[in-house]
Amino acid sequence: MLWAVALLLMLMLVGCADVTGGGDDQARSGASDSSVGSVPSGSTADRSTSVTTAPATSAPSTTSTLPPEPRSLTIEVHPPEAAVSLRTADGFSAQGQGPDPITAEIPAEVVEVTASADGYQEYRGQIALDGGSGATTETTIWLDRPGQLVHKLFEVEVGGAPKGVAFTPDGSEVWATILNGRGVDVIDVASGEVTASIDLDQGAVEVVFNRAGDTAYVSQMQTNSVFEIDVATREVKRRLDTKGAWTKVIVLSPDETTLYTSNWVDDNVSEIDLATGEVTNLFSTVRTPRGLYPTDDGRRLYVTGFASGELEVIDLASGESQSLQRTGGSMRHLVGSPDGSVVYASDMTKDTIFAVDTGTNEVTVLATTDKKPNSIDLSPDGRVLFVSNRGRNNPTSYYLPGPEWGSVLLIDTETGEMLDAIVGGNQTTGLEVSDDGTLLAFSDLLDDRVVVYSVPPTDELLAGGGGRYQDHLAELTK
Repeated sequence: MLWAVALLLMLMLVGCADVTGGGDDQARSGASDSSVGSVPSGSTADRSTSVTTAPATSAPSTTSTLPPEPRSLTIEVHPPEAAVSLRTADGFSAQGQGPDPITAEIPAEVVEVTASADGYQEYRGQIALDGGSGATTETTIWLDRPGQLVHKLFEVEVGGAPKGVAFTPDGSEVWATILNGRGVDVIDVASGEVTASIDLDQGAVEVVFNRAGDTAYVSQMQTNSVFEIDVATREVKRRLDTKGAWTKVIVLSPDETTLYTSNWVDDNVSEIDLATGEVTNLFSTVRTPRGLYPTDDGRRLYVTGFASGELEVIDLASGESQSLQRTGGSMRHLVGSPDGSVVYASDMTKDTIFAVDTGTNEVTVLATTDKKPNSIDLSPDGRVLFVSNRGRNNPTSYYLPGPEWGSVLLIDTETGEMLDAIVGGNQTTGLEVSDDGTLLAFSDLLDDRVVVYSVPPTDELLAGGGGRYQDHLAELTK
């Protein structure tokens, strides 16, 4: 009798082993084109849609192991009607579809995600799941329109009228200056959320970082000030008085010992010694100075004048200036190539990007843009120029949304050809590319929103056939 009981127990153990162990090899074929954790988290709605799951299959095994503890996942997809498929390396799979956020219990640490919708590119990526009791990973996925070369990672609501945006040098944060608020909102790139707000009592205009990334400088028009801020603690270290009126753009000298500020109302530029915090010079400029670019040798400063579309260069030793261009438009922003040989300027009225040869000071046209080009920035190799465009103004007031959406253009600096385009929101204004060139941030001023995209390597942009440039033209009018 005892031998029969023993035999029965052995059979039961073998039967249990059949539902554990390795997964189906065919389930491993779904390769991912995104790195683990590359999809940022975002907010989710209260309602959710559960997915239909299929259990993993297994081959017979003589070893019994405990299955991994399930991990909770909630995915919000844009557009909301997108279909979502989940799969793990061990053969678990699940499917779901919006419009509500999709939830699932995943028996793995990493899950492969595929999302698709009519009129959009298919998304493929991987998500690393949070562990621990009660932990839930919440993720938002954005599908891109056909032909789009850059990929939308997230958008986040910030304070009123985000004027400027800047990445910390390590690319981990975006700082947005809040014009109709009290300072700066700090956005964590990994989570896509505002994690801090820096109170400066009134609104802020522009922000720049030193190369070390430990100090930020933020301009404030109303008080003619620049605030020096400790990046780690968010504490204001000191307030620098520019001795000018309506301070806007700020730039550091190449050796980072001097700060230059453009003073819109006083028609001058302040030169501030950062060792003492004192203004050492006030350079007279063209009317309503805005954009600034100091040359790499520290001897010259290029300045744009908004009122009449003027471009000048100042000898910093003598203070003498030379007028290089007068378009009758509205010159706004300047950015220099990595080797300092070319300076690019945006003209809001003429819808044009100009290029200045810093060796000869000859000015040429690089490209025509969408309406009202604003901020500009370059890829680290200098081959791609990124341009934010506000769109056509509202005929009543530019403080109101206009008849066109804003946009971002990617332009080949060698040919002036368009490489890709993004349709933005109401008055796309601030813009910056991360130091490593992999991320793009821009602000939609009248929507109180900051948007972040990933940027592919330059070779992919050059080979992309113009991306969505032609298609986006038909989508600008509301």
